[in-house]
Amino acid sequence: MKQLIDTNLEGFKLRFAEINDVSLILEFIKELASYEKMLHEVVATEEILRESLFERKIAEVIIAEYENQPIGFALFFHNFSTFLGKPGIYLEDLYVKPEMRGKGLGRIILSFLAKIALDRKCGRLEWWCLDWNEPSVKFYKKLGAVPMDEWTVYRVDDEPLEKLAKKFLEQ
Repeated sequence: MKQLIDTNLEGFKLRFAEINDVSLILEFIKELASYEKMLHEVVATEEILRESLFERKIAEVIIAEYENQPIGFALFFHNFSTFLGKPGIYLEDLYVKPEMRGKGLGRIILSFLAKIALDRKCGRLEWWCLDWNEPSVKFYKKLGAVPMDEWTVYRVDDEPLEKLAKKFLEQ
């Protein structure tokens, strides 16, 4: 049975995702990717999500429901700050259906994640935001979030990731 978490907005509840939510999670991921013009990059499948989220427990998902209908999600996992000596929460994705935006639901989801971070003795709640997504940038700054302009994100994936891993055995 789904355990719903009350919020201060009538009709809006949160809950931790369960294994039977995998298709819903993938649907939300694809909706978000479409909004970000990155749908072509989604290779996740229900099987991959089931294994990663519920068997290996690599990340957690919060499902947002308004009047008993799923309207968004947040996917997050723990990272670690060596400088703080504490874990943090990294928010990979936060998505609210377009027709539900502007009602304060995203703020409630983020405040719930902040509560989880404090309850778990984390030192930070962090996420990335696309530079062109001005509505989100304004929203995050209004909440007190600070852009980390002096940092550049680097990524190694696909063939370069395989090549880098092979270098370990070549040493």
